Amino acid sequence: MADDGREAAVASTVVMVGTRKGLWVGRSDEARLDWEWSGPHSDMEEVYSCLVDTRGTTPRLLVGASSSWLGPQVRISEDLGETWRDAEQAPRFPDDVDASVERVWQLTAGAEPGVVWAGTEPGAIFRSTDGGETYSLERGLWDHPHRAEWGAGFGGQAFHTILPHPSDPTSVTAAISTGGVYQTTDDGGTWSPRSQGISAIFLPEGQQYPPYGQCVHKVARHPSRPERLYVQNHGGVFRSDDEGRSYTSIAEGLPSDFGFPMVVHPHEPDTIYTFPLGGGEGRYPVGAKARVWRSRDAGDSWEELGAGRLPDSFYVGVMRDAMAVDDHARAGVYVGARNGSVWVSPDAGETWLCAVRDLPDVMCVRAAAV
Repeated sequence: MADDGREAAVASTVVMVGTRKGLWVGRSDEARLDWEWSGPHSDMEEVYSCLVDTRGTTPRLLVGASSSWLGPQVRISEDLGETWRDAEQAPRFPDDVDASVERVWQLTAGAEPGVVWAGTEPGAIFRSTDGGETYSLERGLWDHPHRAEWGAGFGGQAFHTILPHPSDPTSVTAAISTGGVYQTTDDGGTWSPRSQGISAIFLPEGQQYPPYGQCVHKVARHPSRPERLYVQNHGGVFRSDDEGRSYTSIAEGLPSDFGFPMVVHPHEPDTIYTFPLGGGEGRYPVGAKARVWRSRDAGDSWEELGAGRLPDSFYVGVMRDAMAVDDHARAGVYVGARNGSVWVSPDAGETWLCAVRDLPDVMCVRAAAV
């Protein structure tokens, strides 16, 4: 009970699960033990990106959905998924650009009110200043001289990571597969590579540490430590303590240095989570045992989570955006798998439960206290 005799408000939780055939929205209380689900929303469309935007007085859900017939669209819900509408204009290239947006890979809230960033395939970044209703192309990055040399990963070419600086709106760090990490410090006017020291193991011996061209899978950071970047690469796990100017390997102690996701605890900037896979030996966990790995010292050491709770026969992967944390005081960790299951830890990784199963192939997961 609250001090004035009224019952204290109980926080609730929303989780968005994007799949190859639509979006599902899960609701729970702060305990996160029992879940109710609605969906599919955007039925039979690929959902590679979603965002729970909690900056306003009312949370807004944004979804990047791709239809084989209608192309990519951003959809918005202002009632936690009860109803949806299309954004006024999804990311589209201007008429003088000979390209078409195929997929919206990333939706990220900016540091300024109303700003939403979108990363697309082919590799481009768009900015919205009206809460995700309309988008404009970041020409400085699209016209970058390196762009002609960016390749495409097995899943396509996409700016899958966009990290707005928490206190400097002119600074954004982004990553593309395959191209590496780039950063602007002049509000998008120019972009510089920030990949030196990250390996590109698919290149010939002696050329595996280029200034750009790496197949970076995901980059994460905590807003209280914006200079520290954590990278899950296609072969390698790295940390930068100078905002991408140099990197140190933090793969020692992990069963594999290959994987896709990397997330940071919402309240502990030195606590990170990843989900190692077997790489070329099989895009499923080492030994087929589903395990989350956590470091509490910025990658200097690692501990295995999920033994006895997560499956021991698990022959599927977890994609780059299919792992997430919420922002409850006792943080929750979420893992979505390509077999359509979503696993939840309501206590930062100590215990796990299956919140939903038998969905289509999970591509992205986002969660928040609302």
